[in-house]
Amino acid sequence: MTAEGLAASQRTMETTFRIRGLDCAHEVKLLREHLDSAPGLRELGFDVVRGRMSASYDPARISITEMMRRVEKAGLKAEIWQDEAPRKSEIWRWVAAAFSGLAVAGAMLAEHFSNQPLVVVLSLIAIALGVVYTARKALLSLRALRFDMNVLMCVSAAGACYLGEWSEGGTLAFLFSLANLLELWSMDRARHAIGALMQQAPKEASVLHGLGAELTISCCGEHHCDDGQAALHEHRMPVDHVSVGSLVRVRPGEQIPIDGKVATGAAGVNQAAITGEAVPVYKQSGDAVFAGTLNTDGLLDIRTSAASSDTTLARIVRMVEESQSRRAPSEQFVERFARIYTPAVIGLALVVFLICPFLLGWTWHHALYQSMVVLLISCPCALVISTPVTIAAALASAARQGVLIKGGSYLEAAGKIRAFAFDKTGVVTTGEPEVVAIEPPEILDIALHLETGSEHPLAKAVLREGARLRQRAGREVLAFRAFPGRGAEGRISGLDYWIGNSRMMEEKEGIASNNLKAMEWEAKGYTVAFVGHGAKVLGHIVFADQIRPGTANAVRDLRRAGIQQTAIVTGDNQKTAEAAAQATGIELAYGGLLPEDKVTHIRALKAEYGIVAMAGDGINDAQAMAESSVGIAMGKRSTDVAMETADVIVMSEDPERLGFLMRHSQRTLAVVKQNLAVALGSKLVFLAIAMLGMATLWMAIAADMGATLLVTFNGLRMLRSKA
Repeated sequence: MTAEGLAASQRTMETTFRIRGLDCAHEVKLLREHLDSAPGLRELGFDVVRGRMSASYDPARISITEMMRRVEKAGLKAEIWQDEAPRKSEIWRWVAAAFSGLAVAGAMLAEHFSNQPLVVVLSLIAIALGVVYTARKALLSLRALRFDMNVLMCVSAAGACYLGEWSEGGTLAFLFSLANLLELWSMDRARHAIGALMQQAPKEASVLHGLGAELTISCCGEHHCDDGQAALHEHRMPVDHVSVGSLVRVRPGEQIPIDGKVATGAAGVNQAAITGEAVPVYKQSGDAVFAGTLNTDGLLDIRTSAASSDTTLARIVRMVEESQSRRAPSEQFVERFARIYTPAVIGLALVVFLICPFLLGWTWHHALYQSMVVLLISCPCALVISTPVTIAAALASAARQGVLIKGGSYLEAAGKIRAFAFDKTGVVTTGEPEVVAIEPPEILDIALHLETGSEHPLAKAVLREGARLRQRAGREVLAFRAFPGRGAEGRISGLDYWIGNSRMMEEKEGIASNNLKAMEWEAKGYTVAFVGHGAKVLGHIVFADQIRPGTANAVRDLRRAGIQQTAIVTGDNQKTAEAAAQATGIELAYGGLLPEDKVTHIRALKAEYGIVAMAGDGINDAQAMAESSVGIAMGKRSTDVAMETADVIVMSEDPERLGFLMRHSQRTLAVVKQNLAVALGSKLVFLAIAMLGMATLWMAIAADMGATLLVTFNGLRMLRSKA
């Protein structure tokens, strides 16, 4: 990078604003027209669902005040975004709408008693109160020569007055203001669903100080305790002030305030907020816990492992927020369609006014009236707003189920997957081998002595088996040596013993395995470790990486959801891959693969089936996940590389979440299609009625706003995810 480029990047800052009145794509376009040309402004980003605008800019060339002034010039109001800032009350808008409705009712009553002067006065009051929050936006839109919903509303109300349709104009203004308020309320529902994710974590933590707490910071503040010498005590403090390495106490019934590992204690922890698991998970010393989860029944002292801004829950919220900027294909289609549709219908309104009097014999008065009805119907608000609300609601509800989807495009793609590839270890299987056979049982004592203290997965399996049978190593092991990838050896009670795989046995002692039982186990895909003394093989221990519970059900569920092909792609040997595939109902098994080999198989599946998903959890899966149509990182223990590469992150280790992902995506696509059908269908029906000369202004506004509210509420149904 050049010196000038480096200096420019250093001058770039980013600020996020809350935009009052930012509710659909029309406002986004309006803001861009007033801000894109501003000097020093580099990039704008919009989150319509949460009413936010992010600006990347050079502070030496444009100030925050100037940007806020330009927003106000567009007819909206900007303020610096604060996560905890409450939304200002819309009470005055509700009051105005209520009095507008009362005025309309009074005008209709006066019309019944033929009191025309009172009808006019009350209708004008209803119109004034109904358009008071719309008129300024309409004027700004007219200055920009853009005919949006606000302009169409004001023109139609004025036209009703011009035509002497006073009560109809009042009804029009009242329905418009009421529909706008209901629309704002429904949008707030979607905003709240996202914002509520972060509210699950407590704002304060009980931090332990003094002897035994091993503090990394001095955080007692005004209490002036002498860390390391004072007796162990605790203070309540904001989680933002708790540093990594602090010791936090969580009592039964309290929520865990910050990520960490259990230092002492044991308890059941409800992790539904993070992983979607309905049943509490037992946690003890050394186990990881997450902010926002609930301690159900025990006292836990937790050593924190992340700052409050970098907890798993905080990252989930950021992912959901960022996903709003990754628009789904249906959203992009709607916006392109709306840009063509609106001018076309405005042209149709002119045709109605200029041609219908000659073709159909309408009066100019009636032609003007029907053309205004067409104009009112032309606004594509219902069309534009329905899809982002649906996508936002679906993303938020999936996050509550422990499935993080990084954007609307991946949400839509997940419903169209036709082939599914799985890594084996950690995805199809638990990744934790267990002892399934010891022949003869007496060799377990030797294995326990040689494996005590080892971190190898097979060694841990031996120790777990010993604990299950209540056996433990009681003698000292001398001259211990470990052979990575092979095994270990040591002297027990004066005799030399070894434990290892067939490779170690052949290399060390020159012994070829002729144990038929062991060979049968290996042929079935199991892992076998041999135990020996000198050149004599004393026996063998058989291990199996257990199939993850629910995997077979998950595969059947995926089949029902429309998956045509399933495959295991793994670095393990072919026999092991085939055994895992057979146990779970997966059709294809490819073993002995390097990372680049996995990519080759994913490409082949894509060539045959189109949209392919790859579920993995390790660094060696990242390339294949990136190559797939939808990369899925499985489990909270997935590597950072896998999570960064993935398009979807399943926080729990439950494979049945994959079936939920597909069903949730397909349900979202169905709702989006329903909304498009309602939005377009209602407009076509009322355009036809208008062309026949039978439509009225209040019918048009009721149809348009009714369709907008209908599709919005229909989209909000996605907040109720079906697990």
